[in-house]
Amino acid sequence: MPGSSTSKRQHDLEHKFDSLFEDHYLAVYRYCLRRLGPVDSEDAAAEVFAVAWRRLDRVPTSATARAWLLAVAYRVVGNHYRGRRRRARLSDRLVTDRSVPVEPDAPDLDTRLLYQALDSLHEADRELLRLSSWDGLSNAEIAAVMGMKQNAIDQRLFRARSRLRGRFDDLSRELSEIKARNAST
Repeated sequence: MPGSSTSKRQHDLEHKFDSLFEDHYLAVYRYCLRRLGPVDSEDAAAEVFAVAWRRLDRVPTSATARAWLLAVAYRVVGNHYRGRRRRARLSDRLVTDRSVPVEPDAPDLDTRLLYQALDSLHEADRELLRLSSWDGLSNAEIAAVMGMKQNAIDQRLFRARSRLRGRFDDLSRELSEIKARNAST
């Protein structure tokens, strides 16, 4: 019966997608949320799983499925950033006064300094640090997400952490000097 093998294959594909979605949606959503904010994160996560559905035969079934999905999310987020820039340029032409984006609320001074230090880094460094710390990916998984060799990721991540540490120390020192000057006046 030719129809039964087609329906079995369809059922298998649906089951694979359901499992993929159930196991990894929250990680993909959080990835998008941290990079895009609450407005666009659901749409971006949905785009990731739409790509996964269309390319279900290419999605790994092993532990690398999450890294594959985050690699797709990385590209989807990039598309959202480009779209935002295009909309901002258009808005600049239409409106002279644009509102300033709100900084994330930080619970304490060290956290605010850390966010400021992170924001001062190049986007590539920020992305590596987020994938490692916020998304909890291994260097091998980061390499898969970014389409690079693990060796390169090892070196870039080491340098990014060093730059973040240095920038954080600089900001802390600057703040201490300002406090000392203010205390002496």
